[in-house]
Amino acid sequence: MTAGRQRLSDALVRAGRGDEDALAEVYEASSAKLFGICLRILGTREEAEDTLQDVYINVWRKAASFDPERASPITWLAVLARNRSIDRLRSRGGRTDTAIEEAAEVADPAPGADAAMEAGQERRRLQDCIAELEQRQARSIRAAFFNGLTYGELAEREDVPAGTMKSWIRRGLLRLKDCLQR
Repeated sequence: MTAGRQRLSDALVRAGRGDEDALAEVYEASSAKLFGICLRILGTREEAEDTLQDVYINVWRKAASFDPERASPITWLAVLARNRSIDRLRSRGGRTDTAIEEAAEVADPAPGADAAMEAGQERRRLQDCIAELEQRQARSIRAAFFNGLTYGELAEREDVPAGTMKSWIRRGLLRLKDCLQR
């Protein structure tokens, strides 16, 4: 089971125990996908939004019945969204056709697999290049760029003049640039 799927599954189980924060996690992780399902079935944005609200009320009521051994969390949620959308469609007596292009307005904020893989490779490459630096340069660059420390704070921490610290970081950044361009 992937980490994201496991987090969603755990959040559903916690929501089933009455944890409101867990329901918020479920919403954050799944609302874009479920909205797309509702929009595709119902055809209008307004009805899809109303139905999605009903879906999460239903999730809150039924989360205790979610069994991670029987279904993936997103499948379970998608079935709830589909069924609620179909119920709404039947209650209004039909369907209005709207172009599927409206679903494109609902973007999934998560990066795609290719973007995530590329970001991971870039992160590893940066880490490898930082590892090639002198230890004090690497430590100073990490503290400056990842922890937001100033030249003055870094100089004080390393017990060197501020000009020396600026030189270390500048030379380190030039070496990083060369390494990353190889």
